[in-house]
Amino acid sequence: MCGIAGVMHRDPERPVDADRITRMARSLRHRGPDGEGFFVQGCVGLGMRRLAIIDVAGGDQPLFNEDHSLAVVQNGEIYNYKELRAELQALGHTFRTASDTEVLVHAYEAWGDGFVERLNGMWAFALWDGGRRRLLLSRDRLGIKPLHYAWDGETLVFGSEIKALLRAGVDPEPNGEVMDAYVAFGFVPEPHSMYRHVRKLPAGCNLTLDVGGSPRMQRYWEVPAVGESDARRDEPRVVEEFAALLDDAVRLQMRSDVPLGAFLSGGLDSSSIVALASAHTPHPLRTFTMGFESAEHDERDLARLVATRYATNHLERCVVPHELESTLHTLAHHFDEPFGDSSALPTWIVCSLARERVTVVLTGDGGDEVLAGYTRYQGEKFSGSWARLPGFLRRRMVPDALALGRRLVPAGARRRLTRAARVVDAANLDFVDRLTAKQSWSDARLRAALLRGAATPPRPARDFVDEVVQACPARESFHRLNWFDLKMMLPSQMLTKVDRMSMATSLEARVPFLDHRLVELMAGVSARVKLPGYRRKHVLRAAFGSRLPSELLRARKRGFNVPFDAWVRGAGPADLLAARERLDALDGLVDTNCVRDLVERQRARKEDHTAQTWILLQLAQWHMPRDRETV
Repeated sequence: MCGIAGVMHRDPERPVDADRITRMARSLRHRGPDGEGFFVQGCVGLGMRRLAIIDVAGGDQPLFNEDHSLAVVQNGEIYNYKELRAELQALGHTFRTASDTEVLVHAYEAWGDGFVERLNGMWAFALWDGGRRRLLLSRDRLGIKPLHYAWDGETLVFGSEIKALLRAGVDPEPNGEVMDAYVAFGFVPEPHSMYRHVRKLPAGCNLTLDVGGSPRMQRYWEVPAVGESDARRDEPRVVEEFAALLDDAVRLQMRSDVPLGAFLSGGLDSSSIVALASAHTPHPLRTFTMGFESAEHDERDLARLVATRYATNHLERCVVPHELESTLHTLAHHFDEPFGDSSALPTWIVCSLARERVTVVLTGDGGDEVLAGYTRYQGEKFSGSWARLPGFLRRRMVPDALALGRRLVPAGARRRLTRAARVVDAANLDFVDRLTAKQSWSDARLRAALLRGAATPPRPARDFVDEVVQACPARESFHRLNWFDLKMMLPSQMLTKVDRMSMATSLEARVPFLDHRLVELMAGVSARVKLPGYRRKHVLRAAFGSRLPSELLRARKRGFNVPFDAWVRGAGPADLLAARERLDALDGLVDTNCVRDLVERQRARKEDHTAQTWILLQLAQWHMPRDRETV
């Protein structure tokens, strides 16, 4: 695991400044505190910071082939490196280390650019082919590891984090085009960034640059999309294959020469990973749990049941309100661009807890995307049934009945009817509008008011959703939703959060559910098998339910959200956003009068804009002068 950075000029006579590469790499020290390495040759320069995981003593990068005509730096891990190494040695290749990264140069020699299709792992690497005078950048299939780049027509600059590009002198001009998407979703969808001149290499893609040429992007892997008519319905066989593949993914991802543990949230996904990992180690597995004082958000009791069943060496922490303000600068520094998912806070804290004992953790991330586990899949299934009802029922009778009911019933029942009304309202929208509305933390009218008078007219948030969905070959909304989750939500939100917060503490986080073999299997499975009736995580329950406590199987899904509403004694997002320095930082990005009005409505509890104030708070913190200077 490393942080990587580099520069290549298209002009072969223009040498790279070695000091520039050093500055870029050292801005990533948190990603690799164990060492650094550099390769500068004419018009190309590569740098890295190393977090030693495999071949701790001998795996320093850059790594080379036998004649040093190839050089590589990598951020990530190749889990099947032992198998690939044996295959390459049989072909006559000679290795000088036991590192997984050295496999890359020999595999490139043997199989060309297509060698990435043989890799099982998470990676972002830069490989310089001196013979062909050609640079190859590659990012793993699902986007687990990040890679940013900027191209000005003459020079390609790249790095694991945006801060490395800014240290290289890339123009930090904000990207007004993505503001509506950020305010709606709380993140900037890939391949865009909050910087006009910085792009994110899409998951499953290579980028090549030849001396004298321009960057060319090639997709080597795509998220599978199988229509319902062609999807698998052989449930027993699917469950059997899924169980075997997940177990093998856990086995491969436990390869480490340093201490390894696992996150344990109390949910089905992480608990299944702990159950499998415990069977692959002769020693008690170290597990780590994060909780809250609010019982509604706390799953520590369920995590303890799993820890007890598998006799893990278990540690837990409770997030408290005062940690909110103290971590704002930390979040802004490590994300480099505004990131409005509040679960980044507890993620950073549980990563800090784990790093006290281990260097590598297994996580349950990706399970909801692979297994259609979010409640929105239930909503989408309902929308399909709703669409088959007669129009007069959908448009008038049922909505009118719900509205009447909300006026007549007690408060408790009124809340349930309000939720039902929202589901019905969403079901009456077309798929892209419904998906945009479900993923947005505010409605289009509020966002229009916030972005009133923007210097650069933003693209509507809906456009970003539509762009992703229209590329999906499947036509059924359930499968299109799964495509959207894997293509947009997973790399842009979930994996960004886990990567930045784990790397902020120099911790490597591995995600067995995102083994590409599992993704490919489950993408081809019928919605009737993934979600029979409205039973979420059916395949996972069928595969591993007998290994987990019954209380966990019955528990409702709680997510990993900060209980802002329960933190009434501390400074909430609205109070922090109202500070003069943060309002000043928002000037020029959004309408600050609208922000003041939103803050007052939130403080008076007239309306609930907690999520929106947090999103704006992160935008302000990112744009504050001191945070921009440290990026």
